[in-house]
Amino acid sequence: SAGQTKGRAARSSRAMAVHAPRRCCLGWDFSTQQVKVVAVDAELNVIYEDSVHFDRDLPEFGTQGGVHVHKDGVTVTSPVLMWVQALDILLEKMKASGFDFSQVLALSGAGQQHGSIYWKAGASRVLTSLSPDLPLHQQLQACFSISDCPVWMDSSTTTQCRQLEAAMGGAQALSCLTGSRAYERFTGNQIAKIYQQNPEAYSHTERISLVSSFAASLFLGAYSPIDYSDGSGMNLLHIQDKVWSQACLGACAPHLEEKLGPPVPSCSVVGAISSYHVQRYGFPPGCKVVAFTGDNPASLAGMRLEEGDIAVSLGTSDTLFLWLQEPTPTLEGHIFCSPVDTQHYMALLCFKNGSLMREKIRNESASHSWSEFSKALRSTEMGNSGNLGFYFDVMEITPEITGRYRFNAENQKVSAFPKDVEIRALIEGQFMAKRIHAEGLGYRVMPKTKILATGGASHNRDILQVLADVFGAPVYVIDTANSACVGSAYRAFHGLAGGTDVPFSEVVKLAPHPILAATPSPGASQVYETLLPQYAKLEQRILSQTQGPSE
Repeated sequence: SAGQTKGRAARSSRAMAVHAPRRCCLGWDFSTQQVKVVAVDAELNVIYEDSVHFDRDLPEFGTQGGVHVHKDGVTVTSPVLMWVQALDILLEKMKASGFDFSQVLALSGAGQQHGSIYWKAGASRVLTSLSPDLPLHQQLQACFSISDCPVWMDSSTTTQCRQLEAAMGGAQALSCLTGSRAYERFTGNQIAKIYQQNPEAYSHTERISLVSSFAASLFLGAYSPIDYSDGSGMNLLHIQDKVWSQACLGACAPHLEEKLGPPVPSCSVVGAISSYHVQRYGFPPGCKVVAFTGDNPASLAGMRLEEGDIAVSLGTSDTLFLWLQEPTPTLEGHIFCSPVDTQHYMALLCFKNGSLMREKIRNESASHSWSEFSKALRSTEMGNSGNLGFYFDVMEITPEITGRYRFNAENQKVSAFPKDVEIRALIEGQFMAKRIHAEGLGYRVMPKTKILATGGASHNRDILQVLADVFGAPVYVIDTANSACVGSAYRAFHGLAGGTDVPFSEVVKLAPHPILAATPSPGASQVYETLLPQYAKLEQRILSQTQGPSE
């Protein structure tokens, strides 16, 4: 019958659809502990993912958590060939699984920020003449002047940080230029240390890459440029003019500009995939490589932040990503060029007293129970009757304070709060601090602002309600399990679509939407407009008296 024929036709077209090749972009993430990949199709669905874990899958490198912590406790490095070999293993796993490389239109990626790689003189010749018969790690063994590279966990460059700030006329002057004061993990200071302590290795280096541009180079078969966004995490890039600062380069090491190469917009197509990957894995020769960037900028892309938005990751430490149009660099936090819009910026603020602090107060004031904790938040009023608290059991980054401090409605110090007041004081205090410090970097809540919450505490709707009230903006939750990877695939589509000429939001409009979790309560803005300046004043007061006793 006609009905049966129709049913058969529908079934056969469905079967065809399953087997039909799906054009896609790849997103890579070279993170601290693993290399991950996702494939995202044209409808922005993730259709493939896999990873290689350094400690588990490459035990011969002897890393713990993907790194080597040296005897001094402050020098932290990773073996560069481990990253190359991890890529080899991952590509072979994809091939063995039947992944169809011929459908890949473009790829991009992310790298752990602030790691640096030192290519030895002659390495570019090797990169451009790779044999498809051998894995990359066998061919690149002799290509690095430093075999163990400094990564973001390294904090051994305090001397070089002080030298750079002095050369630039102080920490604030350096921050205005590069978006951050000197940080031990930032690449300029790491390069200065290598130049000072290992001048021979430095002189034999023909190119210095970030982890991101290094990974891109492995796909290009040539040196990939550093992109503006990840380049902002080096204390070397003039973030307004988007060029290397001659003064910063000069303060770090000689001939540095030629070793870095010119930086490029983050959405640039930096070239086509190398013939090595075409011949060994079956990538199409037209597959484009879009500039790789840092993992934090790639996460901003993965969460699809837009102008005026904030992402709040509520984890062991709490991190804020902000979209900024007019940044005001300060001595706290970091300002990077935006990875998805060359005219705009992103800021990053990190707070150490995150989830562990929330768990401590839950244990002390809510009998170890999250539901009791939530009940306390629901039963106390917005603004906590003027009671304000500061809870820093470990030395905070922003502001540099340790201890617990409580103030009543008259701004007098008190030694304790009732349990439910304590719980609200902690959560309100954490979010007021975030708003105050975000505004210090030039952020302003706009009518279209969205807050995207991720991390452990984002599962607690009562905590999110306080977040919505303090910021006066709706809070959404979003799955960001692989945000750097997925963001890299989105950025590959963006580069393909024309990059700077096409709004990123246009390219990702098919992506799954975040879910609304909380909207500001009526009257919230009046309450917190009064409290925020008070909280900021008290923070300054504590800061000026931190030598005094806490508790």
